[in-house]
Amino acid sequence: MFEGIYCPSITIADDEGKIDYELWGAHLDHLADAGIDGVLLFGSIGEFYAYSLEDKKAALAFAVERVAGRMKVLAGVGDTVMARVLDFTRFAEQTGADGIVAVSPYYFGPTDATAKEYFGAIAQATSLPIVLYNFPARTGTDLSPELVADLARAYPNICGIKDTVDTISHTRKVIAAVRAVNPDFSVLSGFDEYYLVNRVSGGNGVLCGLTNVEPELFARMHAAYQAGDFAGAIACAERISRLMAVYDVCDLFISSIKAAVMVKGLPISTKISDPALQATPEQIERVRELLG
Repeated sequence: MFEGIYCPSITIADDEGKIDYELWGAHLDHLADAGIDGVLLFGSIGEFYAYSLEDKKAALAFAVERVAGRMKVLAGVGDTVMARVLDFTRFAEQTGADGIVAVSPYYFGPTDATAKEYFGAIAQATSLPIVLYNFPARTGTDLSPELVADLARAYPNICGIKDTVDTISHTRKVIAAVRAVNPDFSVLSGFDEYYLVNRVSGGNGVLCGLTNVEPELFARMHAAYQAGDFAGAIACAERISRLMAVYDVCDLFISSIKAAVMVKGLPISTKISDPALQATPEQIERVRELLG
């Protein structure tokens, strides 16, 4: 269902926080032309927590029209209000999105029983495929392999997961548990440098932030792996490993990714939603050095 390279797009806005559709459209075109398999709007790097439901709906409708089938368009429906989660889920299906990405509720992290109710309600609100988003470092709770398997068993349209856990053993255990229920269940890593080990472990690829910066590199790595050119794939992975240092330059990784996209030539604002420390000129210069 979901295999290859997926980009959680930055949300491109001006210095006042208004979405810049001209530059975002150019960014989406770049991703599609580079060979990215799909784009996620309003994931963590997309600052889903900072935009109104109305802004999200307008942006998603724009992206679906702009992409025009060149890659999959996924909608991140994360929110703290269940009614808004379900509203955006239904809108995504109506507007022609290809899937839903649903992060766990945060602040009061759910028990397994609550998580089943939450994700089950999303699954029942749409016929679109649903990708679970496991990011315990930010949500405070983990989607265990057993819970993921239970959800896949109960709801056939829950058919993928982005596992953003900094250990491949967790992802490997998710793969083993869920494939016993659904052999076609997609398991993507949220860490850029995990592509190869994800694939070796039986996974399907990555949904990761540096794809905003060098999408061609990731597409080339995936194509090489698929073709059995493992030396070529490793060469790409080595550069990705070096680029991981970009994430740590700014106070928040979203700033680092926006700075890197700007350095690569798209004249975007690097401002992220407050409260936040913004990227400094010195940090932007350090990102430039790392991109080399």
